[in-house]
Amino acid sequence: MPTPDHPHPLTKGHIPLTLGHEFSGRIASVPSSSSLKKGQAVMVDPRLFCRDCRSCNSGQDNLCPKGGFLGLAGSSGGGGLSEYVAVEESLLHPLPENVKSESAAVIEPLAVAYHAIRTPGIDLSGLDVLILGAGPIGYAVALMLHAENPRNILISEPTARRKAQAEELVQRVIDPRSENVGEVCRQVTDGKGVDIVFDCAGIQAGLNDSFDALATGGYLVEVAIWETSVSAKSSLVVQQLIPQLVIPFWDFFKKEIRISISFCYNQTDFREVMKRLEQGLLELILMVKGMYAGYERMVTKRISLEDVVKEGFEELATNRDEHIKILISPTRSTS
Repeated sequence: MPTPDHPHPLTKGHIPLTLGHEFSGRIASVPSSSSLKKGQAVMVDPRLFCRDCRSCNSGQDNLCPKGGFLGLAGSSGGGGLSEYVAVEESLLHPLPENVKSESAAVIEPLAVAYHAIRTPGIDLSGLDVLILGAGPIGYAVALMLHAENPRNILISEPTARRKAQAEELVQRVIDPRSENVGEVCRQVTDGKGVDIVFDCAGIQAGLNDSFDALATGGYLVEVAIWETSVSAKSSLVVQQLIPQLVIPFWDFFKKEIRISISFCYNQTDFREVMKRLEQGLLELILMVKGMYAGYERMVTKRISLEDVVKEGFEELATNRDEHIKILISPTRSTS
């Protein structure tokens, strides 16, 4: 988050700030020229971008060098935990009648997932896919993948709660602590390996598993934000010298693996996700496939705003593996 010594380049804001970048709400005030109406339920695209750089002008507003988020960039407009927040109309999406406002906040991770599955630029139909991590983004990627009709979706996830959630959604959940991820992937794919890996975990063990599991000519899409640098040098040498995340070079080299980065989402991605939700496409596809998990299942706990510190932040800091998303309601308890 921006500090007073290093304010955000676009907003010039800094800490302290009001958190919250995944949120929905209702219109409290709107210009007379707007197509929106007071009281209307909307989903918020929380991104801030300059609209004047090369990236913004080419439809890659997610790559704006001055980009940020409401709730993170110190904007005077506020954040998701504010009572009111100021948002540009072009970044507001009316909630369809079939989308409940109490679950709408998790639409933002769906946009991240949609951008990720579009990143390789290939038809995913009939392909075998592995997702590393069944947290919020991994779960969302699995949801969005079903509309692309892959042959198999596998998830590598060690924690019990997230494994249970993921089992409702994919063909196979792999426990990387007790199973060899690469071997399982080859068993499921008749020895070939998976065609694409979506890394939503961002840890060295997962990276090693992905290169082992990938088929020749496969794709690795990095969705996670790594906490340290990534090196392409020999893992044996690098690990002896410095504690740095590394690419297993020999698998990378001999398989001609292609690596792509998926960062956030753009306006087109968000609109496409809202369109799919309005059409009920995700729920319909899951029903046809005999699966009953939906985006609402990403919410594993609901709390009131007054309990956000103890039941929200502290819970995630000490017990994060038991949750996918904790949803905060502005409604105070009556006790």
